[in-house]
Amino acid sequence: MNNAVNDGVWSGTWVAERLGVGLEGDDALRAMLGLALRRNPKRAHLLVSHVLGKHVPQAPSVVYGHGVRLGRRVHALLGEAEAARAVVLGYAETATGLGHAVADGLGTAPYLHSTRRPVAGIAPAGGFEESHSHATSHLLLPSDPALLGGDGPLVLVDDEFSTGNTVLNTIRDLHARYPRRRYVVVALVDMRSARDAERLRSFAAEIGARVDLVAAASGMVTLPADVLEKGQRLVARYGCGHDAGQGPYDTGRAPERVDLGWPAGLPDGGRHGFTPAHRARLEAALPAMAGRVSDALPAGARRVLVLGFEELMYAPLRLACELERTRDGEVRFSTTTRSPVLAVDDPGYAIRSRLVFPAHDDPADGPGERYAYNVAGGGFDAVVAVVDSAGDTPALHAPDGLLARLAAQVPHVLLAVVPSHAPEPPHAPERPAMLPEPLRGPAFSSYAPEEVGWLLQDLSDVTLEAPTEEREEAIQRGGAHYAESLPVEYQPSARYQELFHAALATSAARIARAVGVVTETVLTERSPRPVLVSLARAGTPVGVLMRRWAHFRHGLELPHYAVSIVRGRGIDANALRWLAAHHDPRDVVFVDGWTGKGAITRELAQAVQEFEKEEGVTGFDPEIAVLADPGSCVRTYGTREDFLIPSACLNSTVSGLISRTVLRADLVGPHDFHGAKFYRELAGADVSVAFLDAVAERFAEVAPGVAEAARELLAEDRTPTWAGWRAVERISEEYGIHDVNLVKPGVGETTRVLLRRVPWKILARKGAGADLDHVRLLAAQRGVPVEEVDELPYTCVGLIHPQYTRGATGADGRAVSV
Repeated sequence: MNNAVNDGVWSGTWVAERLGVGLEGDDALRAMLGLALRRNPKRAHLLVSHVLGKHVPQAPSVVYGHGVRLGRRVHALLGEAEAARAVVLGYAETATGLGHAVADGLGTAPYLHSTRRPVAGIAPAGGFEESHSHATSHLLLPSDPALLGGDGPLVLVDDEFSTGNTVLNTIRDLHARYPRRRYVVVALVDMRSARDAERLRSFAAEIGARVDLVAAASGMVTLPADVLEKGQRLVARYGCGHDAGQGPYDTGRAPERVDLGWPAGLPDGGRHGFTPAHRARLEAALPAMAGRVSDALPAGARRVLVLGFEELMYAPLRLACELERTRDGEVRFSTTTRSPVLAVDDPGYAIRSRLVFPAHDDPADGPGERYAYNVAGGGFDAVVAVVDSAGDTPALHAPDGLLARLAAQVPHVLLAVVPSHAPEPPHAPERPAMLPEPLRGPAFSSYAPEEVGWLLQDLSDVTLEAPTEEREEAIQRGGAHYAESLPVEYQPSARYQELFHAALATSAARIARAVGVVTETVLTERSPRPVLVSLARAGTPVGVLMRRWAHFRHGLELPHYAVSIVRGRGIDANALRWLAAHHDPRDVVFVDGWTGKGAITRELAQAVQEFEKEEGVTGFDPEIAVLADPGSCVRTYGTREDFLIPSACLNSTVSGLISRTVLRADLVGPHDFHGAKFYRELAGADVSVAFLDAVAERFAEVAPGVAEAARELLAEDRTPTWAGWRAVERISEEYGIHDVNLVKPGVGETTRVLLRRVPWKILARKGAGADLDHVRLLAAQRGVPVEEVDELPYTCVGLIHPQYTRGATGADGRAVSV
């Protein structure tokens, strides 16, 4: 019953006849594969491998031998030098053991397999989706992130290569993080159509890498148009299948537990990485471990099954190989699985029986059924169940658990437990174990809760506002930092609000286009699934709009957080710690509204460098993505034009009613997030959501142009010239200010000067039109002169009063004694 041919009948006959599925290809194909029906609405049929050691018990030497031979072929393809630099990546759950065997065949390659089991303290180095699988999300959790960081060949191993979607998803994700020149895809069977093969070739050309394929056999599955409907009808008809022993069962005897004597510190497999040195340690220990198992088996056990546990395939497989080598009689190997498959007791069907039992490793996705196929009715005298310690739970030993199901079918059951490898998390200075979860609207901010999470603490009940003139004097005297207090929130006049709405109506499409371009650039260059982290608060509306564009154009639901960065003090390190604990730092993309002279760009780069040095956490990219980069300070932007972004016209009332961020020692402790206030009382004047909606409504209109603009931008030389910084230095000297921090270039920064600081004068480029209407109005209200200037690289520049005391007016510095 456990071979490709049962009673002279191919084990795919039943499905082929009833479903109309055809299997065409190499002579070896039918010897390697049978067919079964999935209990999965995404895909009707299942190719059941007879040599994988998953669903069909097989001689362990056959299972291991197929993988090793594939690995040797990869070695011959790459050559000695490239093979020595290769890393092997296997797919959970079915190909974890196969990937190990391929790595063994390569000889010197370290190995990692994807996993569906999150591990506390280990940040994901990547992840991807498997579109047709019953359980789709894969995590990559190497204990050493450098394992994937090299530029040598990456060898990706799966049991079958069907559409190629899983491999494309993987390479796309990893190439964005760790680009390399060469990939090798390894599978037991290559079942792609000509169209799928061409898609992979085109993808390789697109990313500029070579992608080779090595397979033991190749062919093609032909499917009728109504295959899903037919499959679902068959599953409904034969729904109970051949499920063995499904009631609670208690034989009265507990399985015998065997102490393997597993070497201390040796990983149980490749979930966190498995090196050639680990393999050498395992091979040295195998004879003694197999000897302990053999001694515990009854003398009359002539047919023994070693049963692995979901992703835990390699250690049980190697143990089974050693038992096969040293014992008389038959040894077979297979593993439990989370994949639901219909069982039909027919010689022409590949899955003739199944045992159903509850998950017993407290899975992250919640409780559910697990399965062992072709064990019942297999004629085994004994089963050696090998699990890791995470799976050695009361559920394993329960009356309806795996061990009881096995005991109902097999005379003798042994249990061997391999210690679950738990890598040491990166060392970090002691601090509170938990940082608070992000604040969200409507409790904090007027944004919807899914639009942004604020990594801030709520200081709404603290009086922090001070008159603008008082703050300016304290800041310039060095007695206070601007982040230690808040300006009194500017209440716009009716005329100013009219200007805001007029500017929004005029520029909404222009902003939408810039949002689209910068978001497409991020998705193409930075990460296919970025974590948007806006710099509160000017960056936050832009972050929300980028998130909306990603959903509008690609159906993505991107996470978005807002964090505090303070000039001269750096970014909130606790916010970075929270992000590193919950996301891969390599996915984080910092977002701001615009660049002025680039001070925050430099501040962020320095802060991230210091954080990595102190914390030992790497991967954050300090490159900011901005809507507008008139200062030529970054590579990732929507435009380099200096134009009016209406969100710069107002303060909290266009930023979710959130204040500027606050950093003051008596309010923000060493383990706290920076603070901010939620101005609930200004709800009547709030236009935050109206601004977002007005821009988002133009997405469909600008989408065609965005695609072309993004392609053109990606082909350009976008190296920052820092022209803005040089212009600011020149203006600082020409106007006798001698402090670049008091020169605020660009429409956005000039607006901030007029709203929050004590402005001295405004420089406006000759011919600047409606983009400066609101600046002229604010300047008139505060009595600040607007001086038109030739050859200004920005539309306007705001100058803060260079030597302010409360004896000075906003417009005239003559009362200041120099």
